[in-house]
Amino acid sequence: MSTGLDTAYIPPQDREEVIRHAVWDSIVVVDIDHRPPGNEIRARMEVGTVGPLRVCTARSTAVTLRRTERLVRKDEEPSLFLSLQVRGTSMGAQYGRECVVRPGEFAVFQSNAPYTLLFDEGVDHHFLRLPLTALALPDRLLRDTTTVTLGAGNPLARLAYTYFSQLADSDELRASGPASAVVAPSIELLRAVLITQHGDAGLAKEPLEATLSLRITQYIREHLADPDLSAARIAAAHGISVRHLYVVLSRAGISLGDWIRARRLEACTRELTGPAGRLRTIAAIARSWGFVNAAHFSKVFKQAYGMSPRAYREEHHRREPHG
Repeated sequence: MSTGLDTAYIPPQDREEVIRHAVWDSIVVVDIDHRPPGNEIRARMEVGTVGPLRVCTARSTAVTLRRTERLVRKDEEPSLFLSLQVRGTSMGAQYGRECVVRPGEFAVFQSNAPYTLLFDEGVDHHFLRLPLTALALPDRLLRDTTTVTLGAGNPLARLAYTYFSQLADSDELRASGPASAVVAPSIELLRAVLITQHGDAGLAKEPLEATLSLRITQYIREHLADPDLSAARIAAAHGISVRHLYVVLSRAGISLGDWIRARRLEACTRELTGPAGRLRTIAAIARSWGFVNAAHFSKVFKQAYGMSPRAYREEHHRREPHG
């Protein structure tokens, strides 16, 4: 569920590189400028996931993090970052603004624009990353609430600080059972903070509808393996009627049944041709992606790919180079 880093177990000469790779692989690609010399660098980091949320608790010696124009251009998934101050103070800069963050406060930054974070007193922080698409908020609202100290003057922000801090600290909340239940409230709480900070809740209505098809398809991808995935369940998860669900998907050129079947078949082909493709039965692979009937799976697979799942697997592995 989580990964960790502790430089106490890493030779001093390797610490900068190890820290860089840990941050890049787990959180975001940034330039890292350590203040102390290499033999004095200290860092501890724990990273976990809660659905689309990436959660990181970090403590380190003084450092500056820079998300440059060059790194922004390489960004694959634009995200919003929450920077929650546990102890000490830090400063952030983005969009020509600066903010100072103290214990009990937080600020947000966008990964798709350059920013700088200064931790002159060292890092004692919780960081959370969430895809911008999950928030479904207008660019203007996000831009206006970025690099703003959130806390004392906003009661929702105070609540959010406590909530997200507990989420970062609690292994139990991030366990597979509770995790699925906290994703939606986490997103809605953050949306509420940013909307109230901006002062215009009406701004959130249009993008919510505009991004509904995107959020629906993302939900389907996350639940492809569930055999009971249905139109009624998808509609209920998004607070809409089944009729409205079909209208939204039709506007996006999506036929629900066909789209789900195609995504499930894609997942099955990845497993069939993957390293463990020979170790599981075809029926087991089909069941793991929501196909409850093996005969039906073989039929729709052959219609899509022109051969049976078994023949497809054998054909792929026969073409693999042997060392």
